[in-house]
Amino acid sequence: MEMKIEFPGNKKVDAIYNGFRISTDQPAFGGGDGTAPAPFDLFLASLGTCAGIYVLGFCQQRGLPTEGIELKQSHEFDPVRRMISKVNLEISVPPSFPEKYRDALIKSASLCAVKKHMEQPPAFNIFTSVSENAEV
Repeated sequence: MEMKIEFPGNKKVDAIYNGFRISTDQPAFGGGDGTAPAPFDLFLASLGTCAGIYVLGFCQQRGLPTEGIELKQSHEFDPVRRMISKVNLEISVPPSFPEKYRDALIKSASLCAVKKHMEQPPAFNIFTSVSENAEV
């Protein structure tokens, strides 16, 4: 599948993928309008939501209620490298959640495909081309 990236104005950058438009914008302090999450925010959200889908699937497969389950994601920042050095993901469960499933819930969240791709990142091939159909 191919993803198309468009520039709708100012600091906005949208991705069109699989029938969806995924909008991003920079915050006002970064010169944007703050109308959508920044691209890096979507990256961070993809980690939490990916883990969340695995937690949800684990519970659904076992008929466990998901009411009261919450994932809380935080990160630690390395000021020298100016990058995130650690992502923390806490799975908060209600007291009624069976204790025998808590470790399995962690293992399930660890199966997240986004996390696995970060652990073994793909190679990047970035290049330019000249479009024959481009408007001038």
